[in-house]
Amino acid sequence: MMTNITLTNVAAELTEVAARLRLHTVKVKSGSLGVGSGVIWQSDGVIITNAHVATSNRATVELADGRVFDAVRTQFDPQQDLAALKIVVTDLTAATIGNSEALRVGELVLAVGNPFADSGAVTTGIIYANNQRAVMADLQLYPGNSGGPLADCLGQIVGINTMIVNGLAVAVKSNTVERFLQGNSRPQLGVTLQPVLLDRRSLGLLVLSILPGSAAETAGVQIGDILVGVSGRLLTSMNDLTKYLHESKGTLPIQLLRGGQQFLIYVAVQGGKTAVEAT
Repeated sequence: MMTNITLTNVAAELTEVAARLRLHTVKVKSGSLGVGSGVIWQSDGVIITNAHVATSNRATVELADGRVFDAVRTQFDPQQDLAALKIVVTDLTAATIGNSEALRVGELVLAVGNPFADSGAVTTGIIYANNQRAVMADLQLYPGNSGGPLADCLGQIVGINTMIVNGLAVAVKSNTVERFLQGNSRPQLGVTLQPVLLDRRSLGLLVLSILPGSAAETAGVQIGDILVGVSGRLLTSMNDLTKYLHESKGTLPIQLLRGGQQFLIYVAVQGGKTAVEAT
């Protein structure tokens, strides 16, 4: 009998946690892509989502209560797949942000998003791995979940869902988001990237858009190019490119696919800025 009572309490508590998370989750529409998700990160109107969701400088944000606001993209890091949007509203309640470094393998987590135009859909699973680059969870994500929250069983946001790799959900860590909002400078290519699986072992980063005046535009990088490797090393996550750019002290060769053929671009990182040449 005690077991049944305990399970009933757990189910009720998870239902309440899911309801709170849905209030902090928004719909985001930007550019010509479909609807993605976002998280109310700060009560002053800051919304966090994926860079591949917020592909243009302006977006539309729909709150859980149905209100719709125009949003301006204030920060953008396509290599970490993060974007910050700002809406003008005074009565927001921000999500509670957790410490992603404290996550343990096997811990219960929830994901909220807007897949297939369903508002506030919830899935549950467990932490599969928590490494330096990302949180990986054994739970189901669908198109429209991108940019939505990954939360622990207390409702604290521990990640921003970004993609599925080999059946596992991959999320940008909440601690990474906090550093992103602090404006830490890092080399940028000036492109918006979306992960794509080339085969079971290889990950590619599809170029969705190119910032005007960026080094990538100057180099002739094209929308539709797929970045596949750096210095002969295949990419395994969005963070690999960021890591290699940050660590580089000279020219960094990046392999890309274009029209079925492989090309190289040479990235010269100097003083936190990125210059790009293509061959």
